[in-house]
Amino acid sequence: MSTFTLHRGRVPLLISLPHDGSFIPENISMRMYPASRRSPDTDWHVARLYEPLAAALGASVLQPRASRYVVDLNRPADGHALYPGQRGTGLVPTLGFDGKPLYLDGRVPDAAEIQRRVNDYWRPYHDAISQELARLCAEHGRVVLWEGHSIRSQVPMLFDGRLPDFNLGTATGTSCARVLQTRLQSCLEAQARFSVAVNGRFKGGYITRHYGRPEAGVHAVQLELAQLNYMDEASFEYDEARAPEVQAVIGRLLRICLD
Repeated sequence: MSTFTLHRGRVPLLISLPHDGSFIPENISMRMYPASRRSPDTDWHVARLYEPLAAALGASVLQPRASRYVVDLNRPADGHALYPGQRGTGLVPTLGFDGKPLYLDGRVPDAAEIQRRVNDYWRPYHDAISQELARLCAEHGRVVLWEGHSIRSQVPMLFDGRLPDFNLGTATGTSCARVLQTRLQSCLEAQARFSVAVNGRFKGGYITRHYGRPEAGVHAVQLELAQLNYMDEASFEYDEARAPEVQAVIGRLLRICLD
């Protein structure tokens, strides 16, 4: 059984949704607290936001099946910290975004299990990214890797106060061409509905930093959305009335990537 799905598109744009999955295998979930088994820190409904846009544009879409609690696909496989000195979650999280433990006492995964999860889930996803980027770059001479993420609007463990609505990350301008960042930022700042941050708390995770090589024609961008704009953060239900506004802005950003 594949641990991810990949829809191959026809244009030089790969949309990666590494925290979209919520599945936790039974041999893992049985060792977790009941509240953890629902995978509350999932990037809920990002596929629902992106898939119609990707279909219309002809973009590739990559999605995992498993929850970030199984293994975080947007962390380096060696487990080193993305934001040294700041509190966060690791390659195989043992705490949720609420700061509470995920696993029952004495049931956290050991080093051997972590390595198995890397081999079974992390490596296949990253092999898929590498291969699809290589295919698209060979066909078009360049490609944009778009990292689609979302998070609750308030996560005290990670940041103070309320998160801006749209958080654009380009590894402080190193993961994509300057002109692309400028145009994306201008697009976001041209609208007045949503608040915006560029290379703020979310500068781009491992995938953005690792694969973004603008000098080689691979441009990587991360967009972190505040979930309250398109869903109910308490029930995790999709908000049919509010989501289209978010989707429209994302669509404009993705079209800029294809110009």
